Amino acid sequence: MMITGLLLAGCSSSPKESGSTGKDELILAVGAEPETGFDPTTGWGRYGSPLFQSTLLKRDDDLRIENDLATGYEVSDDGTVWTVKLRSNVVFTDGKPLTAEDVEFTFDTAAGNGSAIDLTNLKSVQSEGEGTVIFTLKEPQSTFVSLLVSTGIVPKHAYGKDYAELPIGSGPYKFVQWDKGQQVIAEANPDYYGVKPYFKRMTFLFLSEDAAFAAAKSGKVDVAYIPSSYSKETAAGMRLEDIKTVDNRGILFPYVPSGGQTRDGNPIGNDVTADIAIRKAVNVAIDRSALVEGILEGYGSPAYSANDGLPWGNNQIVIKDADVNEAKTILSDAGWTDTDGDGIAEKGSLKAEFNLLYPSGDIARQSLALAAADMVKPAGIHMNVEGKSWDDIDKRMHADAVMFGWGSHDPLEMYNLYSSTYQGVDYYNAGYYSNPVVDDWMNQALRATNEDEALKYWKNAQWDGKTGLSSLGDAPWAWLVNIDHLYLVNDKLDIGRQRIQPHGHGWPITDNIEEWKWNN
Repeated sequence: MMITGLLLAGCSSSPKESGSTGKDELILAVGAEPETGFDPTTGWGRYGSPLFQSTLLKRDDDLRIENDLATGYEVSDDGTVWTVKLRSNVVFTDGKPLTAEDVEFTFDTAAGNGSAIDLTNLKSVQSEGEGTVIFTLKEPQSTFVSLLVSTGIVPKHAYGKDYAELPIGSGPYKFVQWDKGQQVIAEANPDYYGVKPYFKRMTFLFLSEDAAFAAAKSGKVDVAYIPSSYSKETAAGMRLEDIKTVDNRGILFPYVPSGGQTRDGNPIGNDVTADIAIRKAVNVAIDRSALVEGILEGYGSPAYSANDGLPWGNNQIVIKDADVNEAKTILSDAGWTDTDGDGIAEKGSLKAEFNLLYPSGDIARQSLALAAADMVKPAGIHMNVEGKSWDDIDKRMHADAVMFGWGSHDPLEMYNLYSSTYQGVDYYNAGYYSNPVVDDWMNQALRATNEDEALKYWKNAQWDGKTGLSSLGDAPWAWLVNIDHLYLVNDKLDIGRQRIQPHGHGWPITDNIEEWKWNN
């Protein structure tokens, strides 16, 4: 009943009736409802196109930087001044012109509201006339380009407390209606400066995975995101699109020993996982390919970092895994042996035993955690798997291992996950990892004047031949899998070439919405 009601609200005809050749509207169930709305200054669009707003730059299908609102940009020799030139004659959907003043306002607003957008290195942003914006950074930052890619521009004249619920922008689609808990309706922006989208109207339904699959089977949606557990089932008139991602899942280890330290009253450190032999043994013992086949139904890939398949990933860090005997050798060489015959290795008074937390209600993470625990048990390591609320995980994540998920088109995420600067900050470096050599490589990457120059430093941070943040080096994580994003798509719908997708927030499948069309 809910789906029917939504369709009546969002469409002039039912999907089956409108599913004929030449259809110019789409109905999609491709992701969760944004809890905080559609304001780019508070994070909307970080994991996929902001859709309703334009960005200064964007990435192509190979993740190379290209212009969007900008016609070009220059970076000063010292890397601290970024000068961006804007297109002329761009207008917002209310008909008012988009100028450099709007760009200045957007970044000032994002910097001042403590949002998910990290602009702490931004010293100032100034508009010069209508077509030039000058960003001045406190220090060089090669990853600043990612903020120009992900931050949608909002109108200074129409920005207020209700903007997140009634956004105005200059993107390929304009916002029409948001029925909270049910749907968002968008229409093609006739004044869009780029390639005009084929589809005139789109309705985004906010459905559970079960309901989205049911809607696809009954022909009520054109695109539906589904979990891998549904991948073997079929829906008439729909095909399965398997899109590669860097949407990873992995085990974060507390890196430091317990020593009475606390953060906000919560304990820090774990004497077992602080031993590198434990971390390396877990990495070697886990059969990542078996996890992909058994848990993800084959729709995924083994993960060895937070950057697999991205330009700043280091292909040299792939290890030979599924080797319990090697894991036993690593433990034995480090003094871990099962002396009492209970199947758990000991080292002095310590047993090779620790807790592994996952967010309760997340079936995929639960399954991965349980399977990983079974895989390391023959090596003599016992992981106690527990499902907990995020509130509980927040209190325990500095002293217990956690099954986390990450994945971004921004190399700054690697910095946040591993830099000693971010120890215990939010959910980033919750294990308190620190390596001054890794810090130095990453700081060199940040200080580079452009993304291409920074690539070698990001790769060295993962493994430079002697040390690194990967499992070849300090192994503060055991990365397990990258989860493919699966969509049921109407057989007549062409969704273009899909780039590798980030972690599953936002609606990343719409990144290339201008390429979508209805096939005759």
